[in-house]
Amino acid sequence: MSILTRTLVGTLIMLAVAAPTALSAQMRIHNNRLSGPRVGLTVITGSNADRVRDELGIQPVITQFGWQFETQLFRSSEGGVMAVTEWVPLAGGMEQGQFIPSLSWLVGLRTATGAEIAVGPNASLAGVGLAVAAGVTFSAGEINIPLNFAMVPSSGGLRVSVLTGFNMRD
Repeated sequence: MSILTRTLVGTLIMLAVAAPTALSAQMRIHNNRLSGPRVGLTVITGSNADRVRDELGIQPVITQFGWQFETQLFRSSEGGVMAVTEWVPLAGGMEQGQFIPSLSWLVGLRTATGAEIAVGPNASLAGVGLAVAAGVTFSAGEINIPLNFAMVPSSGGLRVSVLTGFNMRD
């Protein structure tokens, strides 16, 4: 893992641990579910790219289709920072006649402006690693349109994904 990745992961962990304590005086319990479809691309690099090319017969750029199950846990105050947890199962490689499942569990924070950052485990046929994600959610009335970027560094290379989709407020 590079120094930048270790620093980013360490910062995210510190935020995840410190934020609830720092915000506890003004927290409101907020259990809102914002789930919806996701579509995007993943680029697989390094020896993982060679492995999926040799063992699965696919190119290392694959489409992704899936669903994001998101729960907003709490908000520091009205219009404040929100804690979220997300499960993201994806099916990749279908454009190449393959089924490459992956699953991520992310825990993170989202600001009132929609900027978000999260971290959590990821498992797929391309490898297992710690996913680090960042993005922004745009709102149009009751519809939310997320745009997320994720990196999963591992000893076999880096997987980089970009995903978008939509969801609606409960």
